[in-house]
Amino acid sequence: MPDTLELLEQPTAARIDMIAGWRQWADAGSISSGLPEYLVQQTSARRIGSIRPDGFYLFQIPGTHDLVRPVIRFDDGYPEELSVPSNAFYYTGDERHGTVIFLGDEPHLDVERYVATLLEAAQKLGVKRIVSLGGVYGELPYNKERTVSCVFSLPALKDGLSKLAVQFSDYHGGAAIDSVLCRRAADANQEHVGFYAFVPTFDFSQLGKAGHTIRLENDYMAWLGVMRRINHMLKTRFDLSDLEDKSARLIEVVDARVDEIERAAPELNVREYFAQLAEDFTEMTFDPLDDVWEEELKRLFDDEDEEEEDA
Repeated sequence: MPDTLELLEQPTAARIDMIAGWRQWADAGSISSGLPEYLVQQTSARRIGSIRPDGFYLFQIPGTHDLVRPVIRFDDGYPEELSVPSNAFYYTGDERHGTVIFLGDEPHLDVERYVATLLEAAQKLGVKRIVSLGGVYGELPYNKERTVSCVFSLPALKDGLSKLAVQFSDYHGGAAIDSVLCRRAADANQEHVGFYAFVPTFDFSQLGKAGHTIRLENDYMAWLGVMRRINHMLKTRFDLSDLEDKSARLIEVVDARVDEIERAAPELNVREYFAQLAEDFTEMTFDPLDDVWEEELKRLFDDEDEEEEDA
């Protein structure tokens, strides 16, 4: 049987970090699946390896039709394509700082071997810190900064993370793949940070208005909030201008959808509902420029002190 881990390249940057996401359970707003794929496309990251799917996925579940089966496409009787779960490593960066981007399918089986393989890849690639991504749906304003929850593998990481405008998670319940990764990273003394962004969703169908729902399949505002924190934390330089544009457009689209619901069902008072929601919401704004100005002022005062000593 071939090795589960296949690496095609060994990056040589001075520092290497990993951003990891999955097509998984905790994927509200496609933060875990869509954002890594977006980063691969935006940076033209090259594929440098994979985790083979052997033994991690079910072929079928009795009583269901094709819930977990691979997808086959035939052309005039010939099997042109078979889509199976994929777990791929990509790489982007320069000689100073590189980023491994991992995008996989959450395993059905043998999660411990899967996570051990991912940690083995991080060790072989020289990864300093793994940052995993997740999303959770919630009732929160669509035009405010997303709340970001955080988990971490080593106690020494907490102080730095506390400056990123995050809530430290007290979740207790069923574990997603990155939750298991966080615990096993702790066991292996590997730096791991998990960011979970809360994504707005609204369902007015319980009021007898079927179809009056709002759900953000790709929450670009959440993507932007997470990436701002990653850029600041890892000192990476991902260009976020496109996500800023997409976020502004997202608000416009949701505004239009709210107007549509308001016209179709004025008795729902959706504008009043959203106004109250915004009033009750505590926005956790992350502004990395605050730290930049603080560091610049400190440098200026240090320079003045040195000049006085020289005089």
